[in-house]
Amino acid sequence: MNVQKITVLGAGTMGHGIAQAAIAAGFNAVLYDVSREFVDKGAGRIRKSLAKRVEKGKLKDEEMKAILSRLTTATDLKEAAAGADFVVEAVPENLDLKKKIFAELDRICKPEAILATNTSVLSVTAMAGATQRKDQVVGTHFFNPAAVMKLVEIVCPIGVSESIVAIALDTMKKMGKVPIRVKDTPGFIVNRLLGPLYMTAAQMVLEGTASAEDIDTAMKLGAGHPMGPCELADFGGFDVIQMAQDSVFEYTHSESDKLNILYRKMIEAGRLGFKNGKGFYDYLPDGTKKPFKVF
Repeated sequence: MNVQKITVLGAGTMGHGIAQAAIAAGFNAVLYDVSREFVDKGAGRIRKSLAKRVEKGKLKDEEMKAILSRLTTATDLKEAAAGADFVVEAVPENLDLKKKIFAELDRICKPEAILATNTSVLSVTAMAGATQRKDQVVGTHFFNPAAVMKLVEIVCPIGVSESIVAIALDTMKKMGKVPIRVKDTPGFIVNRLLGPLYMTAAQMVLEGTASAEDIDTAMKLGAGHPMGPCELADFGGFDVIQMAQDSVFEYTHSESDKLNILYRKMIEAGRLGFKNGKGFYDYLPDGTKKPFKVF
């Protein structure tokens, strides 16, 4: 199948970025959300992002207009998905919600349409199980910001067709991404590797081994990481990390996969990371940050 029309469900941080990557690569895309407010906000962020590229001379004004002409928005799911070749679900990380959406998409979408999920950690096999087209469901795990980051994990659930995986890989390449194939296992590749790093860093802060700032400096200058684990955790969001680790632990029951208590305490204290300006660091209005003294 030659994918031409992509529908993205969810106009939030990930969804609008995926839609932007699609239209920038020449695909026609529909950006869907449950309210006009959400859709308009997502579309506005796309326009703002492209306008910045024009200002910096990285994109011509006529090119921006051509890109935006390939974007439509919708608040009716049937209208958004009925004619799609490839649907990417990017709603909040709630398995019951995703399964409900996939069951509905199965009824709405044309028989040959491919259904994909942007989940970062949840079971793609479980989502596929909510449909009658289990062999046509894959994971397409984009990374934030989705319009910029090159990597996409193509997650292969049990029973997926090899031809569907091939189309997903090809579609991501056409979007300018670098897709990598992974089995549907807890955390996939990136989050499976990052989880222990996040947990160990939090434990070191909890024990007083070193400050978050010094841990980050050590990993940046000693291991060549572009961002230290505490700062990276801030940008990921403690609530997202909690969801991811709890999901992995549900499958593995390994002590090493348990969420470190410091993250739960930080969430209880109203500290979610960069998203609300309060994590291992306090993010100030002037764009600077200062270390937060945990204890």
